[in-house]
Amino acid sequence: MHIMLAQNNSIPGFNAKTDTPVVEEVIPSDEAIPALLAETETSVVEQPVVDKANPYKGILENRQFVFSVKSILRGLLGLVSILLIAFLFSTNRRKINWKTVGIALAIQLLIALGILTVPAVQTLFEIFGKAFVVVLDWTKAGSNFLFGSLMDQNKFGYVFALQILPTIIFFSALTSLLFYWGILQKVVWVMAWVFTKLMNLSGAESLSTTGNIFLGQTEAPLLVKAYVPTMTKSEIMLVMTAGMSTMAGGVLAAYIGMLGGGDVQMSIAFAKHLLSASVMAAPGAIAMAKIIVPQTEEIDNKVSVSKEKIGRSVLDSISNGTIDGLRLAANVAAMLLVFYALIAGVNYIFGKVGYWTHLNDLIANWTNGMYTSLSLECVLSYLFAPVIWLTGVTGQDIALVGRLLGEKLIMTEFVGYSSLAQMIQDGVFTHTKSLIIATYVLCGFANFASVGIQIGGIGGIAPNQKHILARFGFRALLAATLAGLLSASMIGMFL
Repeated sequence: MHIMLAQNNSIPGFNAKTDTPVVEEVIPSDEAIPALLAETETSVVEQPVVDKANPYKGILENRQFVFSVKSILRGLLGLVSILLIAFLFSTNRRKINWKTVGIALAIQLLIALGILTVPAVQTLFEIFGKAFVVVLDWTKAGSNFLFGSLMDQNKFGYVFALQILPTIIFFSALTSLLFYWGILQKVVWVMAWVFTKLMNLSGAESLSTTGNIFLGQTEAPLLVKAYVPTMTKSEIMLVMTAGMSTMAGGVLAAYIGMLGGGDVQMSIAFAKHLLSASVMAAPGAIAMAKIIVPQTEEIDNKVSVSKEKIGRSVLDSISNGTIDGLRLAANVAAMLLVFYALIAGVNYIFGKVGYWTHLNDLIANWTNGMYTSLSLECVLSYLFAPVIWLTGVTGQDIALVGRLLGEKLIMTEFVGYSSLAQMIQDGVFTHTKSLIIATYVLCGFANFASVGIQIGGIGGIAPNQKHILARFGFRALLAATLAGLLSASMIGMFL
């Protein structure tokens, strides 16, 4: 008897919900029986090899720019809704500079269209994406020296501590070296100059905002640390919002490794989208921050990058960056350990409550088996589903992306991207469009922990601004979340 693997739209040969092979029995005809008996006596029928590791391989190559009136209208509804939310939380609605907001939104939309339609822009992001993947290979050389055969995923599987955490350490050291050589400062200065001229921003807030594309939320303000103590409320708001909206190079590389799953083409595909998400978040942060806390005071338009270098020599800068990266990697590992343990604890309690109240059976029926009991993931999925619908996600995927957004806000974006990586491996998304939109939704450090991190980090640079940082902490969290949803909505309009 032949055993054939049935085909599924998400993962060939696998059930999307159970991750098990689907077996189909085929009854041979009378003429085929003798040949079949001869075959079974002399050989073993080989089963098709299912490439379960990369169910969405080639997603970027297969993407298309689609001009759909329905998608555009939904995207516009999403943009209007996001702007309305920001407007409702504004501290001074009459002072909003709509010209600055409009230019920021236009830049964000142009980047989105460039990623999807302009070959030159696509090539540029692909070059940077390949560069990240190449540097990831450098990291593997050091990891292989330390851990040897433990790095072999065929033997030991995907071990987060070995595959991802070393990436954070190396990229932190590399960023420190580039900062010491002055390369990052030059790139940031050019982008900041453009932002200052186009949107009438102060030089200091422009530098900090563009610096956040490459540096962390507490490292970027070091570019303008001499100006932070005298910044206006609106400038402080933008510094905080941009810090929570974008992604630093070290964690960006880690996300590329997580979502790529060790496959070069998948890593390049995700690298381009993650890079564009971080770049798009900068003008999005400007738009949201300037609506929620408008500029009402005089500003300094001079663009001057701090001359301070990280370290006194090349080796000193590498050493400092490595130590900083080690601290970050340890923090990430500790946070993930604690948060995943807490999730397990909460789900245990929710599961018991669902059992006692008979909610588990209702949830299993209502979600068509996607969730079998009351859980934190289930609650987050449907709590954030309405706002996810506005970004262009459809069908059952809305609940999945809603869950990811909830995990990012309540826990950390690392938990969100970790869950997304697992979803990719399991092939649970109905549409690859939803998968791509999810990478934009998760972009940035917009979570409750970041509020405390910024009050401590930026407050250490300017203690006199701590009360402003505390006052605008949750507004910055809202603005950063909305900036990510703006990018997702713009990509969803045309993807």
